[in-house]
Amino acid sequence: MNSQLASRVNATLERHLPEQRLFLKSNEGTRFVRLRPLTQAGMILGSAVLVGWTIIVTSFFLIDTISAGNAREQAQREELMYQDRLNALAEERNARATEARMAQERFALAMDQVSDMQTRLLDAEERARELETAVDRIQASLRTTIEQRDAARIEVAALQSELQADTGSMQTAAARERELSETLAFLTEALEETAQDRDLTLLAMADAAQTIEELNFQAALDQERQERVFSQIEDAVALSMEPLDEMFRAAGLATDDIIGQVRATYSGQGGPLTPIAMSTSGDRPDRLSGRANEVLSTLDQLNLYRIAAEQLPFSMPVGGNYRMTSPFGWRRDPINGGRRMHNGTDFAGARGTPILAGGDGVVTYAGRMSGYGNIVEIRHAFGLSTRYGHLSRIRVSEGERVSRGQLIGDMGNTGRSTGTHLHYEVRRNNDPVNPMTFITAGRDVF
Repeated sequence: MNSQLASRVNATLERHLPEQRLFLKSNEGTRFVRLRPLTQAGMILGSAVLVGWTIIVTSFFLIDTISAGNAREQAQREELMYQDRLNALAEERNARATEARMAQERFALAMDQVSDMQTRLLDAEERARELETAVDRIQASLRTTIEQRDAARIEVAALQSELQADTGSMQTAAARERELSETLAFLTEALEETAQDRDLTLLAMADAAQTIEELNFQAALDQERQERVFSQIEDAVALSMEPLDEMFRAAGLATDDIIGQVRATYSGQGGPLTPIAMSTSGDRPDRLSGRANEVLSTLDQLNLYRIAAEQLPFSMPVGGNYRMTSPFGWRRDPINGGRRMHNGTDFAGARGTPILAGGDGVVTYAGRMSGYGNIVEIRHAFGLSTRYGHLSRIRVSEGERVSRGQLIGDMGNTGRSTGTHLHYEVRRNNDPVNPMTFITAGRDVF
């Protein structure tokens, strides 16, 4: 059956592929091999399949090479863009820091000016009180002199009446006349002194009025200057507070809780700024004093924000070139396959790339851990902690206090890892959260 089928196929192919003979010559003789049409067709088909397979494999290889080249170029472009973004953010951070420092310097200068103006106002008030006291004394002396003059006039009138009605001796009349002359001379002298005192009092009152007018004008100028200085200080403080508020809100942190906890736990030097009391009579502070107290309260809040920001993981933990290879969330496991939760963010880079602390804290673990390889764990404030896994070298020890940006290890490939990278986790009360939430929030500040 098979031979008949083969014969039919050979007969059919005979017209296109005639039978060929392949002669083989050797010392023993000449032999030949018959190549039937079916055999030739099989050889041609096999050759075609081989050539086609080669073309397909080559095409796949070329496509893969081109795709890999495009991916590398895209990664390089993204890395350059990210480096440009980091440079721009660094410049903006430096500008914000410079503005904050200038604002503090302006505030210190303004406080000096306020203190100087307050001293001048106190001196002016003292001079005004002295002038008022002098005027009161002069007026009292003038009233006493006038009363004495009026009494003397009454006495003179009585003596004149008595002299006219007296019928006594000439000796008594002469004595009374002398006494009357002495009284009149005394009264005349007293009236002249009173007139001089009155003229001096009027001149002193005119000088006092002019001095008070000058003091009022100087006080108005000082008040206008104070208003302008305080406006500049308030604008500078508001400009410094805005990025910090946005950073904490973006990280999902309540600013009231942050301020309360920092105020309760901070044990450094200094403390909250003491309010200013500018009242000279012990009464409630005036409007200017209240405004100064509000600025001081805002500066105290800004200082507490700065302390909290240093303690929280807002900084990038990689101190060199890197690329983000795996974000936070569900992903396909790179080793076993399947869908698994990825509790951190992976940053790939060269072996030995510096790994930095994301914020101030205390090292609670430094060693090997299953899956993480060499790992460092840092406890921060407000229930937050960070983990740095797959390190090639650990540069801190347990119990050590570290600062934001301090070198804590080198990037490596230890533990359950498919390549050199950093596995970075942020945990809140031991529950993993997305690290990029904090890093993105801190880019405009650090």
